[in-house]
Amino acid sequence: MEWRDEGIILGLRKHGETSVIAEVMTHAHGRHMGIVRGGRSKRLQPVLQPGNSVDLVWRARLDEHLGQYQVELLNARAGRLMQSAIGVHGVQAMAALLRLLPERDSHPRLHDAFAVILDSLDSPEEAGALFVRFELAVLEDLGFGLDLTQCASTGGRDDLIYVSPKSGRAVSASAGAPWAERMLALPAFLTDRSQACNDARTLAEAFKLSGYFLDRHVFEPRGLEPPISRESFCTAALKVMPVTDALDDATQETLP
Repeated sequence: MEWRDEGIILGLRKHGETSVIAEVMTHAHGRHMGIVRGGRSKRLQPVLQPGNSVDLVWRARLDEHLGQYQVELLNARAGRLMQSAIGVHGVQAMAALLRLLPERDSHPRLHDAFAVILDSLDSPEEAGALFVRFELAVLEDLGFGLDLTQCASTGGRDDLIYVSPKSGRAVSASAGAPWAERMLALPAFLTDRSQACNDARTLAEAFKLSGYFLDRHVFEPRGLEPPISRESFCTAALKVMPVTDALDDATQETLP
């Protein structure tokens, strides 16, 4: 068996004295493991760093075997990512999300989104919003996507400012008003691409939204705690966002 693909390094573990087992998010073959012979050498160590894109050739006698990787560097991001808290925690947090996916299931959209966000982590004003979109995309690929396109009550597509914590569907201002205290806020940038995430309050609301449904549908049913890297990333991303007004007590309680 043999295939060639592009992938992004998620993590490594030692294998023997000189080799490693590389965990890679590939474009066509999903999250996939493989042995890299000599992976602890001076030549390959800089290549096999989380966040780097690599060209891969995977070989094994049978498809179900672990197999071996031959790797070549395509995009060396790791050095840049390690220069900021957003970069360090961002790559770790997204890798943790991708580990929720079944191994070897193809998710090309998530691979491509992962690459785009990694290339944007040195733009603090964009990093947090892109990360939330990534979390929502992971939820969708796991079968728990939110419906943010129309009001769950009226079917309308205007003035969507809430999300129902029960259904995961958008709710308009008028329909949700009687239950406003129970609703999750729906930041405008998640439904309208022309809108930007410009302040800490909006980003905090977005983190609360995606985090709530990850906890409900993914972490809690699997008996998992949310990864510490997510909390660290959220903290770092919020610190660089402008605060346009005081965050209320309810919002502050949701911040990492």
